[in-house]
Amino acid sequence: MSHLFTMLDVLTAPLPNPAPVDPTGGSAGVSLLLGYIKWGALGICGAVALASGGYMAWGSVSDRPEAQHRGKRALLVSGLGVIATALAIPVINSVTAAVG
Repeated sequence: MSHLFTMLDVLTAPLPNPAPVDPTGGSAGVSLLLGYIKWGALGICGAVALASGGYMAWGSVSDRPEAQHRGKRALLVSGLGVIATALAIPVINSVTAAVG
């Protein structure tokens, strides 16, 4: 009977909730890498937006409506990419600040 009570005590004991630990040990290299990735993503979205503007102009001047349509679609996708990146950057910053 005492084994039953011991098992019940173990099963009903509160679980420990340790604080998060930085797996990198505060490495500045990881922060630098994340910074390059964040700015690189925004730079790529900006480059795609510029290229899609040129693609739309080329499609309009050369009377190629499919090229103009692809340029418009690329411009929309690059705008969505900027929005997704702009939403992801504060999340990454808050997670790395909470862990570090």
